[in-house]
Amino acid sequence: MARFAVFCFSLLLVMLPVQASPLALSEKVADWQLSHIGTPIPHQKPESYPTKDWVMGAFYVGLAALADHSNDPRFAEAIRKVGEEENWQLGPRLFHGDDQVIGQSWIWAYTRFHDPKMIAPLRAHFDAIIAAAPDSALDFGKPATGMEDACQVRWCWADALFMAPPTWFALSRATGDAKYAAYADKEYRATTAKLFSPEDHLFYRDSRFFTKMGPHGERIYWARGNGWVYAGLARILSLLPENAPERAFYADLFRKMSAKLITLQKPDGYWPVSLLGPKENTPPETSGTGFFTYGLAYGVAHGLLPEPQYREAALRGWSALSKAVDADGRLGWVQPIGSAPDAVTQDDTQPFGVGAFLLAGTAMAEMEK
Repeated sequence: MARFAVFCFSLLLVMLPVQASPLALSEKVADWQLSHIGTPIPHQKPESYPTKDWVMGAFYVGLAALADHSNDPRFAEAIRKVGEEENWQLGPRLFHGDDQVIGQSWIWAYTRFHDPKMIAPLRAHFDAIIAAAPDSALDFGKPATGMEDACQVRWCWADALFMAPPTWFALSRATGDAKYAAYADKEYRATTAKLFSPEDHLFYRDSRFFTKMGPHGERIYWARGNGWVYAGLARILSLLPENAPERAFYADLFRKMSAKLITLQKPDGYWPVSLLGPKENTPPETSGTGFFTYGLAYGVAHGLLPEPQYREAALRGWSALSKAVDADGRLGWVQPIGSAPDAVTQDDTQPFGVGAFLLAGTAMAEMEK
C-alpha cells in the first residue's frame, strides 16, 4: 500500500506542469515581443512605435538586462542591429526625457562592443542640454508643441525619472566624465522635492495631482508612475559606486518607497493601478507590478533590502506576473498608455510592459542564485 501511495505521488509530480524559470519565461516573452515589432496587435494602438520613442525604449532597457543574463546572443544582437539602423541617435526633442531612454541601450551596446560611435550622438546631445541649462518651473499647466507640457524641458513628471536620469548616470560611468552624473543628480533632487510625498513615501505623477482625489477620497498615486520612479532608482543604484557621495540619497529614497510599496501589494500579488485605492475587486496590472517586482528583487539580490518580507513580496509579484503570460509568450494586463490610473484588460499589451517584465525576470534570476 505504501509503495502504491509513493507511486501515485510520483505520477502526480510528473503530471504537474513545470513552472518555467524566470530567465526562461523572460526569453519567451522577449521573443514574442521581438517577433511582433511593427505588426498589428489587437488592443495596441498605434500598432508600432518609433524605436527611439519611450514605448520601445523601455522595452530595449529590459532586453539589454536579459541579454546580460542569457546565454543566447540573439538578444544582444537585436539591440546592436536596431542601434545601427537608428545611427545611435536619440529622439528628436532635445530636452524631453522620454526621448533619452533609448540612450540607455546605446550605452549598454557601447560597454559590450566598445565602438565610440555608439555613444557619440548621445554625448553631443547631453552636452547641448548642459550648455542650455533649462531652469523652468516644474509645474504643469503651460501648453507646448510636441510635449504634454512646457515644463517637460526638465523632469517635471514621475515617468521621466526612469527615462532620463539612469541614462545620464550610465554615460558618466561609461565615459568617466562626472559632469553627466552631476547634472542628473541636481535635476533628480529638484524633481523629488517637487513630487515626492514625505508623508506617503510615494510620488505624484505631476503637479496636477497635488489636489486631485480618487473616488473614495484617497490621494492619487499612479502605480505605473511610481513604478517608473522605483525601477529608475534601482537602475541608478546599479550604476553608482558604493563610495559615491550621492548614493546615500538614492538608497534612502529606495528604502522608503520599498517599505511603503510592500504594504500596498494586493493578496493576488499585483499592485492596484491607484496605489491608495481599494485592493478588492480590482484587475491585474503588469506594468506597475513588473517595475515594483524588479525593484524589490534587485534590492534583495544586492543587499539593499535584507528583511524577509521584501523577498516574499518579490516572489508574490513574480508569481502574479507569470500568470499574465499567454501560452505563446504574450504578456497581458498592461494598462494602456496614459498618465493616471485607468482601466486595463487581459488583452492589453505594450512593449514598455514587456520591458518591465524583463527587468523583473532578470532580477528574480539574480535573487534566486
